[in-house]
Amino acid sequence: MLFRKGSRRHILAGDVFVLAMLALSSTGTYLGLVKHHMLNTVMGALAFYLVSTAWLAARRKSEETNIFDWGALLVPIAVGAILVVFGVAVATRPGLRHGYPAPVYLTFGSVAFLFAAGDVHMLKRGGLKGAHRIARHLWRMCYALFIAAASFFQGQQQVFPEAVRKTGLLFFPSIIPLIVMIFWLFRVRRTSADARTSTPHAADVHSLRI
Repeated sequence: MLFRKGSRRHILAGDVFVLAMLALSSTGTYLGLVKHHMLNTVMGALAFYLVSTAWLAARRKSEETNIFDWGALLVPIAVGAILVVFGVAVATRPGLRHGYPAPVYLTFGSVAFLFAAGDVHMLKRGGLKGAHRIARHLWRMCYALFIAAASFFQGQQQVFPEAVRKTGLLFFPSIIPLIVMIFWLFRVRRTSADARTSTPHAADVHSLRI
């Protein structure tokens, strides 16, 4: 998140991050299945999908799609449908389901559908380029990191001292990826707009040099 985008250190750190997140999301999905915990299962699958498609967005050429993109589209659709169904089921009866209220399922389900809409948009256009391609990479990587951070700081609070848990400070590390995501998306959009005002073909170059 801190290295200059497109630099050698950024690429190296990104490769390590991708491998770590793929391993983490895979084990999270498996443990969710074993423990019959639906939210962990589908969110692990969503994180795997997000990191994979984000990595591909950064590596591939502009305005390019393939069969993988069509198959990947099924993941957020399935995740969104499952979470919305669970959310509606919880909303129609009192109490929690697997420890979470209806708004949690409905919120994450809605976000999954947003990612699916992004895939449809990309496929309809035959691929993305410039700031749109970089934005796809950024917000998918950051949201996947948010899923991991929230799972740890909010879902595993028992590993922290009780004094820390009572302060409520564990909420803030969970949302840092979202704050960083908003910053970089704004930066990419602004840089792209500045590039368009200077020269018609500079947007791709400037957005990659942030």
